[in-house]
Amino acid sequence: MGILNWLGFDGACEKEPVSLNDKNFATEVRNSDLPVLVDVWSNGCAPCRALVPTIKQLACKYEGKIKVAELNTSVGPKSTAKLGVRGTPTVLFFKRGAVVERVVGLRGRHYFEEIIESELLDRDTETVQEAAG
Repeated sequence: MGILNWLGFDGACEKEPVSLNDKNFATEVRNSDLPVLVDVWSNGCAPCRALVPTIKQLACKYEGKIKVAELNTSVGPKSTAKLGVRGTPTVLFFKRGAVVERVVGLRGRHYFEEIIESELLDRDTETVQEAAG
């Protein structure tokens, strides 16, 4: 294991996030059976472009556990306004259709993984189910 792998630059797995717009936002996010991470971005935003590989890696790592989606502010202006997004990138974490965490600005993959593990994935329930099974 090299230093780049340890830092999270393995590049082995990337998955495209679900593309959101004003028409499919409620179906894909509010009514989702899975928790949802939404990356809100805008055209011409350099930190947004820098976040793309991280979002794709998270989509791959948590496939089947959470839904990872992206919302371009130009194709989802109503959803963006309803969410109160004032700057990009903004990453929103939804559980049962409600926002449980909001991160504004560029952060590393491990920062987002910590939020996913603590806020979106119910580890206590899984531990109890495993012990009972």
